[in-house]
Amino acid sequence: MSAHDAVPVSLAEIARIAGVGRAAVSNWRRRHDSFPTRIGGTDVSPQFSLAEVEQWLRDNGKLADIGGRELLWPRFEALGSRNESGLAIAEAARRMRSSRARIAHPELSPQARDLVAEAARVGREEGPRETFEFLLQRWLETHVRQLSTTPPQLAALMARIALAVRLGPAQGGLTLLDPACGTGHLAAAAVQEYDSPGLEVLACERDPALAALTAGRLDFLAEDRGIRTRIATADTLRDDPFAGAKVDIALCNPPFNERDWGYEELATDQRWTHGLPPRTEPELAWVQHLLSHLKPGGTAVVVLPPAVASRKAGRRIRGSLLRTGALRAVVSLPPGSAQPHSVSLQLWILRTAPDGGPAAAPPSQNALLVDATRFARSGTREPSPDWDGLGSFVLTAMAALDQVDQEPPQGAVRVPLLDLLDDEVDVTPGRYAAAAAEPSRKELAGKWDGFGSLLTDLADHAQRLSALDFEAGTSQTTTTVGDLVKAGALTLRAGQQQPDPAATARGAAVPLLTIADLLHDGTPSGVVPTGSAPAVAEEGDVVVAGVARAFKAWVHEGPPTALGPQLYILRVDAEKLDAHFLAGCLCAPANGRQAGTHASSSSRVDIRRLQVLQLPLERQTVYAETFRRLRAFEELLTASDSAGKGLVSDMSDRLAAGGLTT
Repeated sequence: MSAHDAVPVSLAEIARIAGVGRAAVSNWRRRHDSFPTRIGGTDVSPQFSLAEVEQWLRDNGKLADIGGRELLWPRFEALGSRNESGLAIAEAARRMRSSRARIAHPELSPQARDLVAEAARVGREEGPRETFEFLLQRWLETHVRQLSTTPPQLAALMARIALAVRLGPAQGGLTLLDPACGTGHLAAAAVQEYDSPGLEVLACERDPALAALTAGRLDFLAEDRGIRTRIATADTLRDDPFAGAKVDIALCNPPFNERDWGYEELATDQRWTHGLPPRTEPELAWVQHLLSHLKPGGTAVVVLPPAVASRKAGRRIRGSLLRTGALRAVVSLPPGSAQPHSVSLQLWILRTAPDGGPAAAPPSQNALLVDATRFARSGTREPSPDWDGLGSFVLTAMAALDQVDQEPPQGAVRVPLLDLLDDEVDVTPGRYAAAAAEPSRKELAGKWDGFGSLLTDLADHAQRLSALDFEAGTSQTTTTVGDLVKAGALTLRAGQQQPDPAATARGAAVPLLTIADLLHDGTPSGVVPTGSAPAVAEEGDVVVAGVARAFKAWVHEGPPTALGPQLYILRVDAEKLDAHFLAGCLCAPANGRQAGTHASSSSRVDIRRLQVLQLPLERQTVYAETFRRLRAFEELLTASDSAGKGLVSDMSDRLAAGGLTT
């Protein structure tokens, strides 16, 4: 118990443990003299004893619905070492599946071993896989600056590409290789995307903690599915643990810009069939390593920095990859697709000859270059892709890879090898796809027609709204959301931080909307398992964003959507309130200002203080219709602005290309 006593926790961690907001914990601290005293930190960021906090929460009935996972994580974090905490989580995963499992990591400290036993007990009670994924996600969040992981959406896209592009049936099942697996995001995605039996996964990672966590993750995924896994801890390029193995697909997100990759000792390695990679081109060593492991017709998808497509030092190898048909396609991703998030990374799609004979250029004598950078989400502080649009576009482009008579979608272009095999051998998609994406006369005419229709609708709404008249000097009675809740006219529910990562959700799921999504484009960016979210907006509910920088209210339409922190559901009694009337009253800017704290743009808005007109239901309907028209006018303004800017861009491209007749 003494080790437990020594574990410090912050106010934010206490809030997570209790399943409440940090403000609630601060209130407990002020209102209850019995709340544990600070044992460390500062007045601004105090720390408390985990044991004392747990006891206080239990004594005050604050842990009724919270499991033991939240209490586990601070103890793992208190181990201090990234490696020891990672190995301890992996060891706990093994013990969750089998209480008789032998210790695989004897170097763990006695404190870590005790924690492993406790975590295994909690996992067997609350769900082994869910507990492991919870601890793994917390570990990744804590050490995010020391790790480079593949986002689950990108991992899933890479797996789908590889499965779609691979030629021929897999004999006796499918074999997958990830030679730089990290914590297993790519391998896990492939397991989830491949539904047929007989999958074998070969994965390698030089960091023992990461390799152990990959093994834990894949062992859970492999349960009851007949999946075989082999996870090795080694430096793949220098000491390949799977030398001679041939696989159907390979996925890889290798380390970038590593000069010490083994250039001297590997100078005569037989894998370099396209040429010895220069010391400054380790990524091309990974490319050839993947190709050396592919079966005939096998496919590899690898994440690479954009400079690999054009650097002078690698042009000879790029030329060989093109001439032999090994490099089939290059996809430029939007910034934010993976670390480093500020860079537009690329996917290289590689494939070996299907007959097992000498590789040769494809019959079409071209490569598919895909510029998907336009799928970046606008209006965001941090780069972030529109994953749904990106995935659909890239997979549509890949469907045209081997179909010479099928035209690739706009933004993708088949480039003849003769055009690529020049002095630079530059395979950057934007260099070729931009010219191919110039709109035709018919497309431009269609865009102008669409823009004109938008302006017509906008003028119609403007005419109707401008005709509205308001009585002078009248003061209408108002009430508050809080009073309406007390009167039973509506119910109020608050969104919360989800306990499980959306990316690892399996089975039935609902979209997850967060404040960050609203600041982007309003599209939910995650999912959560059905039944796990405390607040799910249904058709007709009013949703309110309770933070100043994103304050808005609207009537939810479409499928059920889970809400994250600082988002609220107002479910009205239809006999007392019109939902569109309520949303219109709430979203008035003056309403948000008077109910906010005014401290900063990130200040919260007190939802219960928002004002609502007091009107009979029949009058609410009139207001509701006008509010709807006002929202439609706003949407048309936004659409017109976007369409107008797009036309300016398209017209500029066409004018710069010449051919003007008048």
